[in-house]
Amino acid sequence: MGLRPVQVNVKAVDARAVGRFWAEAHGWSAYDAGATTYVGPGGGLVWPDPVGLGIDVVPMAEPKPAVKNRVHLDLATTSAAHQASLVARLRGLGATPVRVGQGSVPWQVLADPEGNEFCVLEPREVYRDTGPVAAVVVDCAEPRAIRFWGGALDWRPHDVTDDWAVFRSPTDTGPYLEFLRTPDRRTAPDRVHLDLLPRPGEDTATEVARLRALGATDLDIGQGDVPWTCLSDPEGHEFCVLAAH
Repeated sequence: MGLRPVQVNVKAVDARAVGRFWAEAHGWSAYDAGATTYVGPGGGLVWPDPVGLGIDVVPMAEPKPAVKNRVHLDLATTSAAHQASLVARLRGLGATPVRVGQGSVPWQVLADPEGNEFCVLEPREVYRDTGPVAAVVVDCAEPRAIRFWGGALDWRPHDVTDDWAVFRSPTDTGPYLEFLRTPDRRTAPDRVHLDLLPRPGEDTATEVARLRALGATDLDIGQGDVPWTCLSDPEGHEFCVLAAH
């Protein structure tokens, strides 16, 4: 029992262009499957990736509003030189520096070509084996109150304090999922969210019912009749439960 995060869903006006940006940023490949562009490790499309989280870029007519996303990616680096070269390469691909109130910090805050924020971290030992994505970071009001995600996922907690809650896969591979205390509150629909998938043999309807019992609420974003279920957690973060396969 428990759901696995399988991809980060990113909304974009030009989904193919943003998909190409993230593919080149990670050294991955972009796969155009219908209307969306999926970004994952090269060598042929494997979904879901057995270790990492892919990025599914979904077209949306409206541009990003002038508010910071509540979900963003942290990218890993292995040295100061690697961090500097990665920032330079990303800026050459169309990323721009942004100020989100970070002050003087050792990491670099950038935005993709449509304004979705992300961080290029300084080298940290904890992220040495995550691959290009160190963590998916979620702004929240009360990290200790994110018991919902502890019950929702089959990922295990690594650290829980008043300021953050950290999860990682049961095999200790791939990126971390981090809930970080911030003063920000939801003022616009999320442009970035997690997509979750039942493990093989689990039933999607049963998992959705379990999430509702944990405090999730149904979400109508105009999705119509689709094979996935849109929900929000107790703090209003949007996410989707994909159909089991």
